[in-house]
Amino acid sequence: MSLNKERLETTLIHASTRGDYEQKTGAVNVPIYLSSTFHQESFDAFGPYDYSRSGNPTRDALEKTIASLEGGARGLAFASGMAAISATFMLLSSGDHIVVTEDVYGGTYRFVTEVLPKFGIDHTFVDLANVEETANAIRPNTKVIYIETPSNPRLGITDIEAIVELAKANDCLTFLDNTFMSPLYQRPLDLGVDIVVHSATKFLSGHSDIIAGLAVTKSEELGNRLAFIQNSFGSILGAQDSYALIQGIKTLGARLTQSSESAQKIASYLNDHTLVEEVFYPGLASHPGHAIHAKQSTNPGAVLSFRLPNRETAKAFVENVQIPIFAVSLGGVESILSYPATMSHAAMPKEQREKRGITEGLLRFSVGLEHVDDLIADFDQALQIAREQTVTVTTSL
Repeated sequence: MSLNKERLETTLIHASTRGDYEQKTGAVNVPIYLSSTFHQESFDAFGPYDYSRSGNPTRDALEKTIASLEGGARGLAFASGMAAISATFMLLSSGDHIVVTEDVYGGTYRFVTEVLPKFGIDHTFVDLANVEETANAIRPNTKVIYIETPSNPRLGITDIEAIVELAKANDCLTFLDNTFMSPLYQRPLDLGVDIVVHSATKFLSGHSDIIAGLAVTKSEELGNRLAFIQNSFGSILGAQDSYALIQGIKTLGARLTQSSESAQKIASYLNDHTLVEEVFYPGLASHPGHAIHAKQSTNPGAVLSFRLPNRETAKAFVENVQIPIFAVSLGGVESILSYPATMSHAAMPKEQREKRGITEGLLRFSVGLEHVDDLIADFDQALQIAREQTVTVTTSL
């Protein structure tokens, strides 16, 4: 049988073991090359690997895998998602300016506002859903438009093609954080984006056991420039974590499909609950940007956020829910409930969080692989207790 265009679910499983290796053993898993250095046969010409900071066969297999999945020219693996994001920004020079999506991950906000200015790189935060506002923010020295879609934590949607068109008209690069969607549901490079980044700690790994970051470039030239930054800074992913990430990627299709189906049901349940003020999930027709997301992605994903009336109600809910873990991060096989104000966006000043709608009643939920009926039943009992406790506190006042 001839496969003209292999589906991504198939590529997820087989991409890492395709290509040339020094020894063809028939192994179904990539070897873990736990070596810091490599013997060179020739005095005058070195082989493909010399020192594992500059290149390692296990990491090389991972980097080729993510490049294949995203449809890019070159993939690079970093020690964390923030290492990948930081490396892309290090392509800039003093005097450059970037336009950044307003609803951005707290770690990215911290890097943009506290680190880049030390190197003379300026920034402007805008609502990228508003193309006119974005266009007005572009300056003669603007070099990058940085996108998160869906964004963290309110699942804001950016029209990727519209921003790419605007960027190209102004000679800007576009970087996009694709952590929430993964290449299974969204392929930004196909829509013209120049660099895609991932916190591979999340869905790509899927087991809450490693910290990793990935970047994929649309062009070989940009990939070579980013590889120089990776090697210079040395923030590479080790061989053992590269192997673990390869294994996680193989099951992404099954994991994310089930989690996303559950997320749709939970979002609908929360949307109908009288205690919940607002639900943020691209799969709801009421979600801002719902139609745009459906145009550029194939699924709403497995992350949603919802707003309860205040901090006290959110606290009561968290303390009474039983199945999800309450923790930083997302994308694991276990459901993870987070409180953005003190977790993912703690680096953002309170006034900036509130400006972006990250209120003290906002919770983010990453749906795992537990049975959806169990999760909904758990939410139901916790929301009931939260309502009763909140009423009791209000009455006592």
